[in-house]
Amino acid sequence: MTGDEFARLLSDFTLSAESGDGERFARHFTEDAIYHDYIYGPHKGRADIAHMMQDLFHRDAADYRWEMFDPVFDGTMGYAWSLSSFTSKIPQFKGKPVVIDGMSRFIVRDGQIAEYRESVNGGVAMAQLGVEPDRMTKVFKRWTGWLKERPETIDYLARPTGSRAKRET
Repeated sequence: MTGDEFARLLSDFTLSAESGDGERFARHFTEDAIYHDYIYGPHKGRADIAHMMQDLFHRDAADYRWEMFDPVFDGTMGYAWSLSSFTSKIPQFKGKPVVIDGMSRFIVRDGQIAEYRESVNGGVAMAQLGVEPDRMTKVFKRWTGWLKERPETIDYLARPTGSRAKRET
């Protein structure tokens, strides 16, 4: 896959996410893919990824838009910055608009996404929704747990300052 093909994949990927059609969205992924969502957590396999997009995200969000910018791709791994926006359908926050930016990392295998991770400042979204501080604290603690439990984080914290992870070549 070339950089231009990766950019086209991202465009199709985000248009599929906007559509709310979970199966259409999941077709961008390998059968064994994992999607790490900053709100809904990890989802593994096409069926679970389709469920997350259609039955969780679009249950909670209307008027969804998502656009990727400045994609870079090395043949296996790609990154892009994004803007996304939606209107909340969650009863407590119904009708409140949200706009956020984020960074996404894609591992691509045979032209499909094998792993997706995102980094988004969810606190910005929660502030726009008017989430109560105590609830925000609970969510931030859950996100902290996810971060600290990741094998990469455990490895990173175990190494002394100044050392670097060994990269496979």
